[in-house]
Amino acid sequence: MTTLYFDCETFSEADLKTAGTHRYAEHESTEIMLAQWAIGDEEPTVEDLTGRKMPSAALQAHLADPDVIVIAHNSAFDRTLVRHCWGIDVPVERWRDTMVKGLAHGLPGALGKVGVILGLPEDQQKDKRGKALIQLLCKPRPKNSTLRRATQETHPNEWQEFVEYSRQDAPAMRAIDRRLPVWNYRAGELALWHLDQTINDRGFAVDRALALAAIAATDAEKARLKSEMRVATDDLVDGPSKRDDLLAFILAEHGVDLPDMTADTLRRRLEDPELPEGVKLLISIRLESTKTSTAKYQALVKATSADGRLRNTLQFAGALRTARWAGRIFQPQNMPRPTEGFDEELQELAIEALKGGYAGAGGDVMLLTSNCIRGAIVAAPGRKLVVADLANIEGRKLAWLAGEEWKLQAFRDFDAGSGHDLYKVAYARAFNMDPADVGKGMKRQIGKVMELGLGYEGGVAAFVTFAAVYKMDLEQLADAVHSTAPKDQIARAYGVHEWATKKEMGATKTLPKNVYVACEVLKHAWREAHPMTVALWKAAKEGVSAAIANPGITFDMGPRLRAQVDGAWLRVRLPSGRYLCYLQPKVDEAGQISYMGVNQYTRQWGRIKTYGGKLIENADQASSRDVLAASMPKAEAAGYRIVLTVHDELLTEPDDLPCYTVDALAALMTANPPWADGLPLAAAGFEGHRYRKD
Repeated sequence: MTTLYFDCETFSEADLKTAGTHRYAEHESTEIMLAQWAIGDEEPTVEDLTGRKMPSAALQAHLADPDVIVIAHNSAFDRTLVRHCWGIDVPVERWRDTMVKGLAHGLPGALGKVGVILGLPEDQQKDKRGKALIQLLCKPRPKNSTLRRATQETHPNEWQEFVEYSRQDAPAMRAIDRRLPVWNYRAGELALWHLDQTINDRGFAVDRALALAAIAATDAEKARLKSEMRVATDDLVDGPSKRDDLLAFILAEHGVDLPDMTADTLRRRLEDPELPEGVKLLISIRLESTKTSTAKYQALVKATSADGRLRNTLQFAGALRTARWAGRIFQPQNMPRPTEGFDEELQELAIEALKGGYAGAGGDVMLLTSNCIRGAIVAAPGRKLVVADLANIEGRKLAWLAGEEWKLQAFRDFDAGSGHDLYKVAYARAFNMDPADVGKGMKRQIGKVMELGLGYEGGVAAFVTFAAVYKMDLEQLADAVHSTAPKDQIARAYGVHEWATKKEMGATKTLPKNVYVACEVLKHAWREAHPMTVALWKAAKEGVSAAIANPGITFDMGPRLRAQVDGAWLRVRLPSGRYLCYLQPKVDEAGQISYMGVNQYTRQWGRIKTYGGKLIENADQASSRDVLAASMPKAEAAGYRIVLTVHDELLTEPDDLPCYTVDALAALMTANPPWADGLPLAAAGFEGHRYRKD
């Protein structure tokens, strides 16, 4: 096979950031100005194609040749532009992507960053100059400029510099391609990425009328809230978005010093009976104004193509290390949860109200539009949505990885209809009681937070974080635990609190003693009930530490995971055969494991510390992703045209025929892959013509 390294530089009056690749490519002003390409090790060629010229016969022949593999960085952009601007449709199976190849091994997506990490020389001045040239020549000039577009005629020196700058892209891509590992970018994973590209090209149908109505409603509500804020502050604060002004006003006028304006802080203060009514009003206005943003609706309007579909909203392996899908443009992975009880009927009524001009009609407009965001995803005429979600896949996979047999059986019993739900089972197991006595109240909620917060070696702080997510009252929780937990467990937890206080550990500084003790009791009880999971954390740390100390030798990380250092990489082999990849791992004298990666909070490249529970979290999430991924080709082949994946959920758009059902899709999703024997799987969902939270 011949390899063609390809890149292009484009001009358009459309804004790529807001329009997205497909809408950008469709814009009438969009053109490919330069095409940079190289065959194998040959010197690169740069073709000037301004004025909507077609590429050379040589390049056209390579693009048309079925024996030529085309490699690009962020190939979805190049492939889409080539199709729209030149009318050349290179089948997706012939493309390879150095960005995706890097992401699949835990590296960042930017070409320059990957090059530096892999040891290519860094020229910061060249990079800075390249960005300036792109800003000058690839985008329209500012509105206040007399010149609408900079060209080779208006800026000949900069244009020549731009051509030479572009010439380096193909060699850089070639060097990166050859230095990147291939463990997670071949065979099944490569075929899965090709399916991902088909899904992204397909996109999903959008209810644009709903999006426009929601934008109008929220704009009107924001104007009303701004006016209400100005009246409440005698025009000293111009609106609820003016955070610093609002903080200063509340302090000066009411003597209340708020540490910040986060939603959690404000909700807690609203519960203070001694808080002045004037402050409660201001906080309520602020909270209402920030319940939702029009950003997602704006994205739908700006990026949806002329045929009514929004495309390219998924990034393959975008969640670093685990290779889960990440969201783009519309960000489908972080849609807000609707309020409890907001079912299909209420959704339809709410959408009808919005489309009928709900703005200004009173009620909680912000909450309404937030609840309706999923409903903007619809089925095209003649089709329907069939949606199914893998049930508690990470909890099931963690038990399977650890060999926690009692829990695996509890999942099987629940799936068969003969057992209790796992949140009740978790609480009952921790406190040696019958799950039938747990009920649906506080105890079950505690069991839920235990399950979600403690499975990856999390302690009191992790428990409190998840308790906040599910809006648990920590004082009520503490009362419940202190009144029911065995006295010896309470006494032990008080001892832990005393020790942690002496060590000045964070949670002891922020939590009342009774709350800390209650959370410590729950943590200890959960661990006592999950001995194999606790052993798995230890095995992960020991196996990885041994692998780092003995490169080239494979070590167990529990019953189903393996670790080995290969050159500069630590590889954790998952049951599917895919790898978690950690670059430049090391263990310091204190036994602390670390590696080089992208910090999930700062988004910067640097050394990251890890531990047994975190390694297992990565493995669990990655392996759960592999279960979902294994079902996707089967669903597609059966006629369930996948349009989106949201966490562990598949959204499909088959023909609107009775033969396509939720049960059939769920059966495809829960058929165990060959490498997941014994893993209990379950899925459920719905079918209809509008997406919702089932």
